[in-house]
Amino acid sequence: MTASKFSMLNRTSVLKNYLIRIGMLLIMQHSSWINASDTDKKILNGLQIHGFLSQGWTKTTDGDKKEKNDFFGDSSGKEGSFAFRELGVNASHRPLTNLQFSMQLISRQAGEDSKGGIRIDYGFLDYTVFTSEAKEFGVRIGRTKNPFTFYNDTRDVPFTRPSIILPQSIYFDRVRNFGLASDGMQLYGESRSEWGDITAQFSTVFPQVGDTSTEVGVLGGKSPGDLKTRLSYIGRIMYERDGGRLRLAVSGAHFNIGYDPAPADSLSTGSFRFSPLFFSVQYNAERWSFTSEYAIRHIERENFFNDNVPDFNITGESYYFQGIYRFNPSWEAVLRYDVYYADRKDRHGNKFERDFHRPDHSRFAKDLTVGLRWNITPSIMLRGEYHLVNGTGWLSTLDNPKNEDPTDQHWNLFAVQASYRF
Repeated sequence: MTASKFSMLNRTSVLKNYLIRIGMLLIMQHSSWINASDTDKKILNGLQIHGFLSQGWTKTTDGDKKEKNDFFGDSSGKEGSFAFRELGVNASHRPLTNLQFSMQLISRQAGEDSKGGIRIDYGFLDYTVFTSEAKEFGVRIGRTKNPFTFYNDTRDVPFTRPSIILPQSIYFDRVRNFGLASDGMQLYGESRSEWGDITAQFSTVFPQVGDTSTEVGVLGGKSPGDLKTRLSYIGRIMYERDGGRLRLAVSGAHFNIGYDPAPADSLSTGSFRFSPLFFSVQYNAERWSFTSEYAIRHIERENFFNDNVPDFNITGESYYFQGIYRFNPSWEAVLRYDVYYADRKDRHGNKFERDFHRPDHSRFAKDLTVGLRWNITPSIMLRGEYHLVNGTGWLSTLDNPKNEDPTDQHWNLFAVQASYRF
């Protein structure tokens, strides 16, 4: 690529960043205009518009201060990292009683995995085929959220997350776009009765595989060819009782990804299959909530015929326990213990270190989290949390290149985030 093309790309990137920053400033400075309606949302002839923005700060430290564990940017630096920023605007319109259009645009910056830019987070047509007081059935076509677990559908909105950073053993930020939403068709249904409500979703989709973080997650590094999305399947069934006091869910997927080699590529047309299965339980009382989720993940990669991208067939395992206590409507605290194993047959990474001469602690992570949330107003929220982590299993290899600074097994992560919604 010529220098002029680089210059043009840089100018485009700078201009886009300026536009985003100007938009964020306008939203913050004109919040009274945005909140002018009685219902805290703007409604124009049936068109509803909502949005959010947030700015975060992360700081990581290790015991002997010789290694670097970066999370969402250069967090191990002296000043920490401010490279965690989210901005989203969504709109929905219902021209007919049983027909709705929904879309969300998002710009997210979170280190090397998410470098900003504007993209379609979701956008779909929702047609309700049948509805009554007790039952509902419909279809969604377009880019829909992957129906995983309890938090995946709304994880992009800071106010709906239980903490700044979701449990990374289940909700990987290093391959976020791949897990968040897919293109295709989703069937959904709901049954409501005295003994509880049951909702079910089933999707046939093509997952998003075009970003660098997914490429690194699948191949272990960048490559000259392109990942190819292939037909995949996702489903979830959930049971709720007493208006959500008790929630139980089972969800799973079977993702298929191929590879299209570039000319003179050293990789062949290999394939990658990812099949996670999730079990979720939650109990909500007046002041506290308890949530736990367990995942077992089968991963298979084959036929790339390259020593740097070897075949493997492994099963990983993850789980967390989380408690939230609400002191009053403004303040709440969270306590969580989160565990991740890349390979349940090699939980401590000993075989991995022996075979590939890379750190054993990159194959697991155990994270103890404490955090505090302050709802300053219904639209403004401030959060802070601390993570005591053993292992680097879910750290991004883009923020922490394996051939550069080594990572430390035992480390600390501090995070603060301010959020606004309209």
